[in-house]
Amino acid sequence: MNQASIIARLEGLGEWFHNLDLGGVQTAPQHALGDYPTCKWRRFAHAIPVSLAGKTVLDVGCNAGFYSLEMKRRGASHVLGIDEDEGYLAQARFAAEVSGLDIEFRRMSVYDVASLGERFDLVIFMGVLYHLRHPLLALDLLAEHVVADQLLFQSMLRGSLEVEPSNEDYAFAETRQFENSSWPKLHFVEQSYARDPTNWWIPNKACAEAMLRSAGFEILSNPEEEVYLCRRAALAGDAGQANTGQASPQNGAQSAAQNGAGRR
Repeated sequence: MNQASIIARLEGLGEWFHNLDLGGVQTAPQHALGDYPTCKWRRFAHAIPVSLAGKTVLDVGCNAGFYSLEMKRRGASHVLGIDEDEGYLAQARFAAEVSGLDIEFRRMSVYDVASLGERFDLVIFMGVLYHLRHPLLALDLLAEHVVADQLLFQSMLRGSLEVEPSNEDYAFAETRQFENSSWPKLHFVEQSYARDPTNWWIPNKACAEAMLRSAGFEILSNPEEEVYLCRRAALAGDAGQANTGQASPQNGAQSAAQNGAGRR
């Protein structure tokens, strides 16, 4: 496909958030964040093995497919990108076509990942958490149903970047910790933030780490300020699901997901 054809096709797919290089044509050259996501990826790319041969990858909230493309370039045997926005998925499919990469893309919410019925060696969950009305539920569902080994996580962070140890419990009358800026805090956005009404919850650093642990993830590294590479801890019932690759509903998460998947 020549550049003229690429330009015509990408312009017909609307505004791009991911700036991709498709045959020498940039999809979002005027991006407010610069050459994004490439400029961010370069700061933590070393955290992912150069070879993902034989590995399966799920990219949740894939947008135009930047990270899906990168994982396939590293040799992943199967890459599945999911997003709720059909416009982004059309962009991702076009990007994979131009790049000559075999990647599957489906329209799906993070709240529906149980329907996939399989686990993936690496699950990418970047730039999604703060767009969700129910962020901890999403992490629970990922751990319960689709993460076989590792989770690559990123969230916008606001507030303190300090993380201090906390006690396992506090007396009811003890309240000083709530005034501490490094106490885990999840900021609720009632209207809009950065002209984006889909920004619902924005954690500080301590909160992001606490939420990951609470959902059953062990933090392996923090290669970039907002990025974490995590390993999924074994959950009760894993041994019984080993042959099917499926997880059964736990703590009512599945029914809760069906009743709470709204976004702005």
